[in-house]
Amino acid sequence: MQRLFSMFPNGWPGAALLLLRLVAGILLIHNGIVALVSGVAVLLVIVQSVGIGGGILLILGLWTPIAGALVSFVEICLMFPGTAQVQNNILLGALGVALVALGPGVRSLDALLYGRKRVNFP
Repeated sequence: MQRLFSMFPNGWPGAALLLLRLVAGILLIHNGIVALVSGVAVLLVIVQSVGIGGGILLILGLWTPIAGALVSFVEICLMFPGTAQVQNNILLGALGVALVALGPGVRSLDALLYGRKRVNFP
């Protein structure tokens, strides 16, 4: 993960990335649960389930580049059946691409697992 991003931003940029991840994740989980409860077609159930998984990964900040790409793919797939939420799909797809490009920020599991480590020599 460290090779994908030169740094994990702290301060206001890190807080903004956390906000992006939280908003995208909460919207994905909400849209997925609403679609699953309403009883849509089997293919859309699978796509929405993948969207819920991507939303959970984004909230946790785990595998953020993979989750962002997954979210963008899910939103592209959801635009074609002609749903009424095209603006929502475009917005969430753009958030997924932005998170792929920007990274997870310092407040994420990616930063804890793969971020810069400080080594102290005696």
